Amino acid sequence: MPPIDLIALRHEFHKMPELGFAEERTKARIAGILEDLGVETTIGVGVVGVLKRGSGIRAIGLRADMDALPIHEATNHDYVSQTAGVMHACGHDGHMTMLLGAAEALAEDSNFDGTVVFIFQPNEEHGLGAQAMIAEGLLERLPVEEIYAIHNLPGAPVGQVSTRPGQICSSESLFEILIEGQGGHASMPQAGRDAITIAAEVVQALQTIVSRKLAPGAGVVVSVTEILTDGQRNVLPGIATLKGDVRARVPEDREEVARLMRQLAEGIGTAHGVKISVKFNTEFIETINAPEQTRAVVEAGLALGLETEGNREPMSFSEDFAHFSAAVPGCFLLLGNGQEGPCAQPLHSDDYDFNDDLLPIGAAFWAQLVRDRLPIAGNEGD
Repeated sequence: MPPIDLIALRHEFHKMPELGFAEERTKARIAGILEDLGVETTIGVGVVGVLKRGSGIRAIGLRADMDALPIHEATNHDYVSQTAGVMHACGHDGHMTMLLGAAEALAEDSNFDGTVVFIFQPNEEHGLGAQAMIAEGLLERLPVEEIYAIHNLPGAPVGQVSTRPGQICSSESLFEILIEGQGGHASMPQAGRDAITIAAEVVQALQTIVSRKLAPGAGVVVSVTEILTDGQRNVLPGIATLKGDVRARVPEDREEVARLMRQLAEGIGTAHGVKISVKFNTEFIETINAPEQTRAVVEAGLALGLETEGNREPMSFSEDFAHFSAAVPGCFLLLGNGQEGPCAQPLHSDDYDFNDDLLPIGAAFWAQLVRDRLPIAGNEGD
């Protein structure tokens, strides 16, 4: 097999984006490359490659995400998405390519002792892929002792490694608040119980959860993102639905937000004589990094001469990797994607792009981490 052209491969992935649980072409392409490298490969809800060297019994997992987003690409490079309304706007095309680059390097160089499990996960964006792979029996079939994942970070210097022990990414919970009032004529509001006015009061009350009921600096965000009603231009709504998003750094704060949300809704409903119900569903749990694995990431970054930060601020976004790191000690790390042009645009932006200069850096980082964590006897600390 000729050497992998990482840039060409990343561009190929970029041109063929697929949404969560529909990554069929992507899975087939990844599996074909792994098989050509001599890596034992299995296709299920995701793709898993197993590479064994020596007689070591330890195993570690490396995860890359595969899915794209329902975004229409606004860039003008020559590898734009060929699927209308779907785009790799989060860099998963680069994440896959870096891990395949590492698989190639490790398959050619037997300077480690143990087992590496390459995990290509579907549907990260909706927080469902990791659980699906776990439910499929991945961790029972291949009991890795530790697990790692990389995400690119726009705005940070190219190749900068940053992570932290403990909580690294926030949880994400979605809420839906249903207000059941009494509709009526817009000219006679006293005859009904206007749901939209009550909804406005609920929106204002929700803002006091963070500002007045949680400790300053808790890092919680409560956002109302939609208001839906059955009203018309001259019809006061009887039904209003509020939808929104909650981010939290620790489970206790997440649970307290849910409790306070229900308490406020009940009180406002009683005050206005209407029924208000609350649904609160956690899509992503908090991502927690284990101390030993975090130290290993920092040491690998330093060994490669990369700018490395081992105690960065937690990220406000959420990560499906949380389900893996809740089951197995692990570390989620960030690699700087660059500070200029499309590489510095926000994740999920229609003009974002992954930085091709990061591809060999990420592949080398993965290979270094494997050699550090699965050393050949006598090479420890080399």
